[in-house]
Amino acid sequence: MEVFYFTFFFSNVKINELMPLIKSISGIRGTIGGQPGDNLTPLDILKFTAAYGNFIKNNFANVKVKIVVGRDGRISGPMIKSLVINTLISQGIDVIDLDLATTPTVEVAVINQQAQGGVVITASHNPQGWNALKLLNSQGEFLSVSDGQQVLELAEQKQFIFSPETELGTYALNEDFVQEHLGAIINLPVVDIEAISTKNYRIVVDGINSVGGLVVPELLKLLGVQDIILLNGEPNGQFAHRPEPLAENLEQIMSEVITEKADLGIIVDPDVDRLVFVDEAGELFGEEYTLVAIADYVLNNFESINSFRPGKYTKSTVSNLSSSRALQDITEKHQGLYQASAIGEVHVVELMKKTKAVIGGEGNGGIIYPELHYGRDALVGIALFLTALAKSKQTISDFRKNFPDYFMIKDKIELTGNIDLNLVFNKLKEVYRQQEIFEIDGLKISWPDSWVHLRVSNTEPIIRLYGEAPSINEIRQKIAAVKEIILTNIK
Repeated sequence: MEVFYFTFFFSNVKINELMPLIKSISGIRGTIGGQPGDNLTPLDILKFTAAYGNFIKNNFANVKVKIVVGRDGRISGPMIKSLVINTLISQGIDVIDLDLATTPTVEVAVINQQAQGGVVITASHNPQGWNALKLLNSQGEFLSVSDGQQVLELAEQKQFIFSPETELGTYALNEDFVQEHLGAIINLPVVDIEAISTKNYRIVVDGINSVGGLVVPELLKLLGVQDIILLNGEPNGQFAHRPEPLAENLEQIMSEVITEKADLGIIVDPDVDRLVFVDEAGELFGEEYTLVAIADYVLNNFESINSFRPGKYTKSTVSNLSSSRALQDITEKHQGLYQASAIGEVHVVELMKKTKAVIGGEGNGGIIYPELHYGRDALVGIALFLTALAKSKQTISDFRKNFPDYFMIKDKIELTGNIDLNLVFNKLKEVYRQQEIFEIDGLKISWPDSWVHLRVSNTEPIIRLYGEAPSINEIRQKIAAVKEIILTNIK
């Protein structure tokens, strides 16, 4: 697959340029500094952390509440962590501090430590200058829509209760939990360390100056990979390039793979929940195809997985509506069932649980392997991908040829004034009434071998347009036709 980005949602944001505070069901994010309520300031951090603490305590009234906290390598991370931890302690909540930790590591720790929640301090792929609070439930998963809304309401109503001195929470530092996370990955039955180690892979890793620079090489060594070239490994938050793993941001590693005559390159985002590969020729494997390749391997080994966990999973997969159709093609090749969810990890997880899917995720390189936990996890993705690659006995570029090929476009339309979007969407449904229409998240128009998906952004006054087809000309034409209808009806 080739992905063509005609617009980039943070491409024009300068480092340290103040941007609005974004409040959503999964957490709070914004740029550091500025005015309270407008940006991510200490007062905002205290307010939303206190609301989350109260929410968790309200749901576990008869339990001594325990919350896990971790952060990525951003410069503001230690400052925010201190505010978060001390706010929770002031509410009588015990805190386990993982310090530098990936988002999936915090998620796994919530489960293993039997905690009632977790806070990950990370702005994921956002540029330097941003940070965020990602809020987890007692299953180590992002809060549901209703739970997230409750936290936001508590914050706005300032319904906070703090504890007297004799009832303050406790603090415990556990910087070694990553070992438990990595140990659980390498002990998965579908991970074949011997197959990987015998290949003697030479791998370049881009740690994007965050926690991935610490943990990815550690995982590779456990998988038997000894020849590792690490780029941007110091977790100091001084990102060497924009952290979203897109082609225009990855020139360094694409060039380095060729220079070092490496077998492949591995890129993660700052909190290590997205995963992208580079082949031996310095070309991107395609972030949409990270999930496709891993799903193919998991589905091919479904009977073995089912023998370990009889009846726990079905031969089914889930991704969101804007992910590549290649996952559906691969699933059906294995006589499995594919289903699409609304956009957002919480929706993917919800549908995976409902269908008992054995593998799922999102087309941005997010892998959810429920046998480990229900969260996007680049680390388990690396282990599964390298196992599949090693067993294929192919170069990574030849391995890529095993999967269907599509071209994707990602575009947007800016909205101004009072626009009746229902009228616009109804017009599209009328024009494309002969096609299959999905309305669980915006509007998706589906043809036998292509699709266009439109949804209104939750964070910007725009309509996002994603589309995919077997040829770039075909999807360009379909995106253009849909845009023309939209623009004609919003004037």
